[in-house]
Amino acid sequence: MIDFEHPLFLFLLVLPPLFLLWYLRKGRLQEATIRFSAIELIPRAAVRSGERKVKFLLFLKFLVFILLIIALARPRVTDTLRETNSDIIDIMLVIDQSSSMLAQDFQPNRLGAAKNVAKTFIKDRQGDRLGIIIFAGQSFIQCPLTTDTGVLVDFTDQIEIVDKEYDGTAIGMAIANAINRLRDSDTKSKIIILLSDGSNNQGELDPLTAADLAEKFGIKIYTVGAGSKGTAPYPVTDVWGRTTIQNVEVDMDEETLRKIADVTGGKFFRATDNESLKRVYQEINQLERTKVEVTEYQNIKELYSWFTIPAALLALLYFAMSDSIYRRFA
Repeated sequence: MIDFEHPLFLFLLVLPPLFLLWYLRKGRLQEATIRFSAIELIPRAAVRSGERKVKFLLFLKFLVFILLIIALARPRVTDTLRETNSDIIDIMLVIDQSSSMLAQDFQPNRLGAAKNVAKTFIKDRQGDRLGIIIFAGQSFIQCPLTTDTGVLVDFTDQIEIVDKEYDGTAIGMAIANAINRLRDSDTKSKIIILLSDGSNNQGELDPLTAADLAEKFGIKIYTVGAGSKGTAPYPVTDVWGRTTIQNVEVDMDEETLRKIADVTGGKFFRATDNESLKRVYQEINQLERTKVEVTEYQNIKELYSWFTIPAALLALLYFAMSDSIYRRFA
């Protein structure tokens, strides 16, 4: 890229046109002249030759002046090399798929709302590696760590409420499964975002024991408790196969979720509706941003000599010609 170190000098380029205007109106009349009684005494070819010589010398003057102005502005070529270093973050989204996620205090229900905010979160994490763990009475890998946001969104869409034989809430085992996916990662930041609406009632591993293990591997856990307080509307099927909505008691172990976050240096959030759940993931998204370091190198090549040298040569040519073959009389 070509730029100028002192671009203000370029404003002097308005002077040559002004000088030319002055010369055409007054300046040429002040030059030394030889008077003849009749112009017809001078051959027309000699007049045209003289005019050409005057114009040529005038052109040399203007060209030298313009070249010197450009040289004063210090033109240069600048090559900028940007070196970008970014520390990616490995994030495991751990999502509860137990039957309690059918509660309709969120729209269309807790699981549907969780999937929607998870997809938005995934799309905003370009460059980071994300994976998905789903859990109920057992935990399963839904999608391993990947930077392919399209694949992650597709796998998120496929999350459904677990079958009855696998129902329950195994928070400890879900954390252990996520740790297993993150422990060999060589990234500086390893994050688990755990969303659940219940309390641990399945699995061989206690949630706080799993949290201690995560802390030892340098893994931070953000816990999200999804559900209104007290009661929540829940679809219930009666003996005739009809589905009705009834208010049921909310059974969430908020204390354990808080301790899990505290042990690992994370943070606990409580979401009671779609908007608050969306804000929770937005806050986590801001807390855990990829750090990008940009180093710039500049290679500058000065170009003023490309103008000063021609200006000097043209000035010598001007003086040589005006004192010899184009010699004028004072």
